[in-house]
Amino acid sequence: MNTIYEKIVDFKAKNMDMVLVTAIDKTGEGPVEIGKKMLVLETGESFGTVGGGALEFYATEKAKDLIQKRKHLTEKYLLDKGKVIVDAKTLPMVCGGTVTLFYEFLGVRNHVYIFGAGHVGQALANVLKPLNFHLTVIDDRKEVLSAFKNGDLKVFSNFASFIEENGIKEGSYVVVCTPSHINDYHVINKILELKLKPIYIGMLCSPEKLKDYLNKTYEKFGKDVDLSNFYSPIGLDLGGGSPEDISISITAEILAIYHEKTGHKHMREVNHEHHIYWKNK
Repeated sequence: MNTIYEKIVDFKAKNMDMVLVTAIDKTGEGPVEIGKKMLVLETGESFGTVGGGALEFYATEKAKDLIQKRKHLTEKYLLDKGKVIVDAKTLPMVCGGTVTLFYEFLGVRNHVYIFGAGHVGQALANVLKPLNFHLTVIDDRKEVLSAFKNGDLKVFSNFASFIEENGIKEGSYVVVCTPSHINDYHVINKILELKLKPIYIGMLCSPEKLKDYLNKTYEKFGKDVDLSNFYSPIGLDLGGGSPEDISISITAEILAIYHEKTGHKHMREVNHEHHIYWKNK
């Protein structure tokens, strides 16, 4: 039978996110020993144990939440439903002791979908890959896709059809840089239509293209459509127009959002019309 560590290696090879839960401290009575481990997948499937009962149920739910947040956590529990202590969460058990669990997120920093394997998409992958992002690259040009480097998953597909068939992971990042304005629009509108929830949708475009897109989108979805996570023109206002310049600008914007940093000048703010719209959402 595989050990937990063998399962971690196996699931990592399959690009599956998970949390390893470890009991790191214990006082008093309780159904767990220090060092016991449980591996939890996004589906809630688990391997190993940290003691069973309410503790394990809570730990599994907490691990699933942390997979979505992509974060670590250390948390202490009092195993006595009739008592409360300041530094611990009380669970409905009668053991009377306390247990501290460490939740270790095991996975990539996040998932980035790059629609378009051209010069900008390739330059972006070169910058993002060393930062531990998982890169899915989608293009309908076989020869361009075959020459693409640093993509974890390369998919030969119609752009919008990929979304219909595979979806987009919640909380992920989407970069739209296809060779066609129409394909760009179809990608973003398909995400809106299916009510998917990436944290970031960036579109490579000029102010004129953006105006055209917004007019068509408001006409299709109404003025109340939520574009708060839509960044276009894409990137931070760093200057430069080469694919390499643009890729650094996009990566900087993604990192600012990932780390929840504010105060940067986004290119979407440079476009006054779009800035006024999303600021008032």
